[in-house]
Amino acid sequence: MREICLDTETTGLKPEEGHRIIEIGAVELIDKAPTGREFHVYVNPQRDVPQEAVNVHGLTAEFLADKPPFAEVAGDFLEFIGDATLVIHNAEFDRRFLNHELGLLDLPQIPRERCVDTLAIARAKFPGAPASLDALCRRFGVDNSHRDLHGALLDARILAEVYLELAGGRQRTLTLSEEAAGASVVAERGTTSAPLRQAPRPSPLPPRLGREELRRHAAFIDDMADTPLWRKWLK
Repeated sequence: MREICLDTETTGLKPEEGHRIIEIGAVELIDKAPTGREFHVYVNPQRDVPQEAVNVHGLTAEFLADKPPFAEVAGDFLEFIGDATLVIHNAEFDRRFLNHELGLLDLPQIPRERCVDTLAIARAKFPGAPASLDALCRRFGVDNSHRDLHGALLDARILAEVYLELAGGRQRTLTLSEEAAGASVVAERGTTSAPLRQAPRPSPLPPRLGREELRRHAAFIDDMADTPLWRKWLK
């Protein structure tokens, strides 16, 4: 299954107030594992970048002045994401901004059902606990020490690790349930066969106690004051 962990940086909080996307980062996953394929671009918003936004991501209007506008990167972006599921932390925020940019170009919108929201997953899994990306990094031991400022590609990479943990960790198919174990074998092999079962040993294991150890044990039992109860079952 192909999924894309995605993050954006913007000039503000509301696209309906004229705020624009200024950075997109995306990481490809196949069966919940990063493939190494990534998409990253800075975008000229064709407007100013308020200082409060710069304080979050460090991207100034001067830095973005020579970067391409969204119209020039939209094709590459849409080609990269294809029809994959989009994994986003606080998905509605990024989806609204992406749809605003796509709408300005009369391009198809991204439907809500195409997105997996890791914020919603974390809140459902850990009710009442902090669910920010930084909080989830602390919970799962994901290294985010290099995250001084928000960055779309960096956050998409971190999100990929967090998403993997939310989905069950690197050995997410390892369970003690026979049914689950059988299902994982079926999923990995792409078959509908019954779960694998361990066949009996062709011959029993050799005794682990030697003759001298058995003799000492029998002598110990004989020295007991009362006849051991289990003796009658061994007659």
